[in-house]
Amino acid sequence: MADQVRPVVLLVARVAIGVIFLVHGYQKFVTIGIEGTTEFFESVGIPLAALAAPAVAATEVAGGLALIAGAALPLAGSLLALNMIGAIVFVHGESGFSAGDGGYEFVLALAAASLAVGFSGGGAFALDNVRLRRRGAAAVIA
Repeated sequence: MADQVRPVVLLVARVAIGVIFLVHGYQKFVTIGIEGTTEFFESVGIPLAALAAPAVAATEVAGGLALIAGAALPLAGSLLALNMIGAIVFVHGESGFSAGDGGYEFVLALAAASLAVGFSGGGAFALDNVRLRRRGAAAVIA
């Protein structure tokens, strides 16, 4: 039974985590704006904040979309996890563990989930799996 449900569970996890990142990146571009994000990054001591702000926003949007689509999962998962490690180091770490106190609990969960999904194979409807099946079919034909 677990083997039958696994692809759907991975799909749900992939989409849920992808949506979280997509929304957070979108907020940095639109709601807060890159200028506001840059100001915040400067206030917490992130180096090269003017470069980091659009890079982080783009990583969250592109990484979120990649997770949702199931494309380039190991790369997307790794970049998003690194992004969250940066959030722990520069923003949430000094507040302790509890997310309720501004701590790193949620950010750590997102980092771990990004890696887990990124290296899971993606489950149902993952574009990475479609490419692998096509490559396998081409190898059989050749």
